[in-house]
Amino acid sequence: MHEPSRPRPPLPGQEHFVADVAGTPLQTTDRLDESAPPTSLWVDAWHQLRRRPLFLVSALLILLIVAVSLFPQLFTSQEPRSCNLADSLAAGRAGHPFGFDLQGCDVYARVVHGARASVLVGIFTTLGVVLVGGTVGALAGFYGGWIDAVLSRVADVFFAIPLVLGSIVVMQSVSERTPLTVAVALVVFGWPQVARIMRGAVLSVRQAEFITASRALGASSRSTLLRHAVPNALGPVIVIATISLGIFIATEATLSFLGIGLPPTTVSWGGDISQAQRSLRTQPAVLLYPAGALSLTVLSFIMLGDAVRDALDPKGRAR
Repeated sequence: MHEPSRPRPPLPGQEHFVADVAGTPLQTTDRLDESAPPTSLWVDAWHQLRRRPLFLVSALLILLIVAVSLFPQLFTSQEPRSCNLADSLAAGRAGHPFGFDLQGCDVYARVVHGARASVLVGIFTTLGVVLVGGTVGALAGFYGGWIDAVLSRVADVFFAIPLVLGSIVVMQSVSERTPLTVAVALVVFGWPQVARIMRGAVLSVRQAEFITASRALGASSRSTLLRHAVPNALGPVIVIATISLGIFIATEATLSFLGIGLPPTTVSWGGDISQAQRSLRTQPAVLLYPAGALSLTVLSFIMLGDAVRDALDPKGRAR
């Protein structure tokens, strides 16, 4: 028989430290803090977002843009449609910091009042694509089979049509162009991307244990889909919706720049950019101000989407 191995004696000058088992019992060390409130993915994401400068900066910019859209009178007392040809392309002065455009309209007032139409189109379009695309993607991913095949092929047909090109065709066929009609045209060709993302997210949670438990408890398929599958698949959809909102604002500006978006009677950044191209060589600032406001708005929503994506992705978090 082999003799049990004896512990090696400590080397000269080396000390051994042994924990006091009586002072730190194992039950105390491994005990959970049951008094702490339970957390969820959304609570953890909010804690992550509050510590990210990217989220704070983008959120403050978006709050400023929303405030300008809702209450433009707080930021300027000038009427954006009040123009005087005597001030055509005049430089900035007291009360008119951005100067005047070719028609003699106050550029600062038009930039402030133009935020409302652009932001409304972005919000309406985002809500529409999330509602349509989320519904189609959730049904296709949860039920599968022929429902998935049919809905996926329909989404592929619309996905093959470019967003701007399809919106041009739709806008040329409508008689009244308003922010709502522009949003509807963008929704018609913008929902397939959200549908694909929702379908993949629902597929990833369809075989989860909580879905199986819900079915075992006798819940209907519709109840399981609405109460368990969809809430746990909303993370990627929220991220893509936040980023797409800025893209839809830029798309509206593109349509207005081409003259088939909002009518000239509606003050918008895209329309002002289109009008300012005539004086680009003589007075480039007339173009830079609405274009800068548009770029800042789009960048704010894209930065917010990046911050939300990192917060909702547990694998990407720093441990």
